[in-house]
Amino acid sequence: MTILDLNSIQKIFKKRLSDSHKGNHGHALIIAGSQAKMGAAIIAAKACLRAGAGLVTLNIPKKERLAIFTSIPEAMIEFREEKNAIEKYNAFAIGPGFGTDKTAERKVEFLIENVKLPIVFDADALTVLAKNQDLLNKLPAKSILTPHVKEFDRVFGNHTTDEERIEKAIAKAKELNSIIVLKGPQTFITDGKESYQNTTGNSGLAKGGSGDALTGIITAFLAQGYEPINVAILGVYLHGLAADITLKKQSPESMLITDVIDDLGNAFQHIQP
Repeated sequence: MTILDLNSIQKIFKKRLSDSHKGNHGHALIIAGSQAKMGAAIIAAKACLRAGAGLVTLNIPKKERLAIFTSIPEAMIEFREEKNAIEKYNAFAIGPGFGTDKTAERKVEFLIENVKLPIVFDADALTVLAKNQDLLNKLPAKSILTPHVKEFDRVFGNHTTDEERIEKAIAKAKELNSIIVLKGPQTFITDGKESYQNTTGNSGLAKGGSGDALTGIITAFLAQGYEPINVAILGVYLHGLAADITLKKQSPESMLITDVIDDLGNAFQHIQP
């Protein structure tokens, strides 16, 4: 297992070219949010934009559109109730604040059946996969699953130790040809062949919204054309590094995930080769 450090991150990170434009940095679609859970969609979109995606579109319920207009004008929106073209996007994420009803199940199934690129599955989308195990075997190659411990057990069965979960994560990532990001104090990343342990982050991330931000960051790197395993590595490391920078100004108790998103710029400066 590789322990992630600054040196390993700098070998992966690609510096943004000075003459690039938004079209060079991808267009991400984040399917997120529902009644009373639009914060998750907003956090994911903000993190995605802060992490460098050229364009971000949020797929949301139409009646919740004002929440986006007033909180993150840089993001575009499409309405979940309408038929939407997916060809213009090169990165996809689904799950934050999304819901787990039959409509949500149909959306997850539609995405799996119609998208051939890797998809990021988080939060409620993982619950949908747990309830519909047949969909796991249909995931696009190199899709990225980002469960915390309870979500992992929900999808892959109950485990009594972290060691058991790590073993199962390696086996399932290989079986599904996917990447599993097992979130925790030392987040574990595997594609079934190579495994990595993160070294950044702190207990200030033990708060609602942290996973939504990680989804946005990972999706941004996917949109920018990184290899999926490097997408997960960079996303997890930068997410934790930004939180460590935030901790210099906040306490673990007071830290908000929006503070962490605001410190992504400082985290990027820190990893510049």
